Amino acid sequence: MALKRIVLVVSLLALLAGQRTEISAQGKFLLTIDNIMRGPELYGYPPQEVRWSGDNQRIYFQWKQASEPFDKPADTWMVPRDSGYPRKLSDEDAKTAPPVSGDTKRDRKRTVYVRDGDLFLYDFTIDKARQLTKTLDAEKDPRFTQDEKRVAFTRGGNLYVMSLEGGEIEQLTDIKPAPAAPQSKPAAESSQEFLQKQEKELLAAVRDRVRQKDAEEARKRRENPRKSFELAERQTAQHLELCPSEKCVIALIAEGPKGDKPDNVPNYVTESGYTEEVKGRTNVGDLQERTRVAILDAVIGEVQWADPGTGDKQVNLDLPLFNEQGNRAVMVVRSVDNKDRWIQLLDTASAKTTTLFHEHDDAWLDGPGYDTLGWLKNGDEIYFESERDGWDHLYTVSALGGEARQLTSGKFEVTDVKLSEDGSKFYLTTSEAGAPEHHFYSMSVDGGPRTRITMEPGGHRVTLSRDEKYLADVYSYVNRPPEIYTGENKPATKEEKRTDSPSKDFWEYPWQDAPIVQVPARDGAMIPARFFKPANYQPGGPAVVFVHGAGYLQNVVKSWSPNYPREYLFHHFLMEHGYMVLDMDYRASSGYGRDWRTAIYRHMGGKDLDDNLDGAKWLIAQGADPKRIGIYGGSYGGFITLMAMFTSPDTFAAGAALRPVTDWAHYNHEYTSNILNTPQADAEAFRQSSPIYFAEGLKGALLICHGMVDTNVFFQDTVRLVQRLVELRKENWSVAMYPVENHAFVRPESWADEYKRIFKLFEDNLKR
Repeated sequence: MALKRIVLVVSLLALLAGQRTEISAQGKFLLTIDNIMRGPELYGYPPQEVRWSGDNQRIYFQWKQASEPFDKPADTWMVPRDSGYPRKLSDEDAKTAPPVSGDTKRDRKRTVYVRDGDLFLYDFTIDKARQLTKTLDAEKDPRFTQDEKRVAFTRGGNLYVMSLEGGEIEQLTDIKPAPAAPQSKPAAESSQEFLQKQEKELLAAVRDRVRQKDAEEARKRRENPRKSFELAERQTAQHLELCPSEKCVIALIAEGPKGDKPDNVPNYVTESGYTEEVKGRTNVGDLQERTRVAILDAVIGEVQWADPGTGDKQVNLDLPLFNEQGNRAVMVVRSVDNKDRWIQLLDTASAKTTTLFHEHDDAWLDGPGYDTLGWLKNGDEIYFESERDGWDHLYTVSALGGEARQLTSGKFEVTDVKLSEDGSKFYLTTSEAGAPEHHFYSMSVDGGPRTRITMEPGGHRVTLSRDEKYLADVYSYVNRPPEIYTGENKPATKEEKRTDSPSKDFWEYPWQDAPIVQVPARDGAMIPARFFKPANYQPGGPAVVFVHGAGYLQNVVKSWSPNYPREYLFHHFLMEHGYMVLDMDYRASSGYGRDWRTAIYRHMGGKDLDDNLDGAKWLIAQGADPKRIGIYGGSYGGFITLMAMFTSPDTFAAGAALRPVTDWAHYNHEYTSNILNTPQADAEAFRQSSPIYFAEGLKGALLICHGMVDTNVFFQDTVRLVQRLVELRKENWSVAMYPVENHAFVRPESWADEYKRIFKLFEDNLKR
């Protein structure tokens, strides 16, 4: 017994020391659905929100132990840079840890941030925090002024500045919310108007009150000549920012649609014992919120509206971004239909704009770096990302005019960009080593060859130390969950493992590095897929196609699946019961460029479904019985499952559709309108993409599982489809509903119940 404990301790020490040693299977871990669906209590919680101390000696992060309850908040942990074990901080010590985010100016010695609604200043030279405010009103969006002697922040819908020396606070805007109802005025030539005039003429007390009120308002105007900015009906100020010159305030103004009708979600299991409603969202095609940029004079309060110069084109404006010198601002303007994007220079004095870059896509604009925007240190050039050559790459363009310059190129994507502190280089995360991998590189700010820093195959999310000499890398591989590794920031660095997240049970099973295969599609494309096949698979056996969700998501990767870890484990369970499983990055998945992404434009359930049908055909070529193939997936994967079961009923004998979209006209605007436009403008696209129109084709066994408090894909989607199946007199279907679950399940018992039903569906229909 003592020897066993020594072996376990040595193994744990080896893992923490960074050796890639794994405990071999001892037969202790029972591969059951209940065990798998423990989720993070089995495979661990990944370290998150990684940041460094000011002296670059310590790494802080948020983390939970696998043994802790799923609903317990993460704690703050610290690990020394070079050696030593992670240590959980007390609540008091956690308050002194470096903040996760904040505004940091040029010298990078201090950052200002918000915690619990109050302002704090963190000094990296001494690694200590100082509280700046302690108020009942919540402060937000703090930023240093250009001279770094004061902090501008928002409180109660207005902008203030606070001196960091004396603590004096000055209000810079007088923004008033829209009145709840139109102010009543006496109607002309009415008795109300007559009585109001009569009261002033007859009574001196009334005249005195009016005179005193007018005098007080005049005094206030003399002492503070700033005009009020009264928001119109349905307008809100989403963000306020002081211009570096301090002559103006930038306000991002959102205007909500008139007559919008959010679809609320009933919640049946409540503390009160009564049914309550959770606020829902509007549907695709409903009028949506619009954003504009107002420029307020910081002295007199006059307002100008930024003019994007796009004519009648309906657009939304993003918050402008100032360069480090504070003399230029750039903003992104996007068409409401998301087919056009402009990057524009904004003159805050005149509110006029100059277009530096414009792109158009007949489908819709997107990409993993679509929101990337920043200034180079010279203050004259902007960097951004675009798919204009078919892949998401890094570009720069001069604020003085001229063509945009492409800095990276090739059939890969740039997924993350950061400018070095001295401005001489970019740090990039890209997939150039192959679509399933993401590595960390450095590259000159002028472009040219890239230097690869991380080497181990898999996924890397790097956070550099403040001096950029070291890295903290949240690294994972297919069968190794994410952990913090540390090393030097240099080419081909050697990294050491510093955390160990899974429970010991996890290492007692030989989780596979299932191979990546290329499945031929009917149009000649090759579809990347992860293939799970039992070692003793018998020809003519059962097989399953798994369909990942989100559409635009990549799951065929050499890293631990961040979105589908339970499914990865479940596929081992299926293998142990004699199933082959294919997990495909079908058309519309991320990681494969613009054409792959937009292949479903105006027809979801077209090429993406074809790819999954071709996956079933490929499984048959690997030995599967054509009559014993199943399909399952959640969200978008649930939608594809329904389309497969309804429109290709002879391909799959059974399908499990989890939280599925059944009618795209009932889904949200942001996602759906990109791909299908709007129902009133493109009814054909919605009809050919919505499973509810094809339900009469159902032949095989169908299971539908849905959380009843789903605020993403409403439970109503399933209810409407059920009514359609009843009216069509279909019989071979069932529904499992989960009264306390949202779109992403939380409770382990819900996960276990759902996957036991999926397994029973396959056992009953694919093994007979």
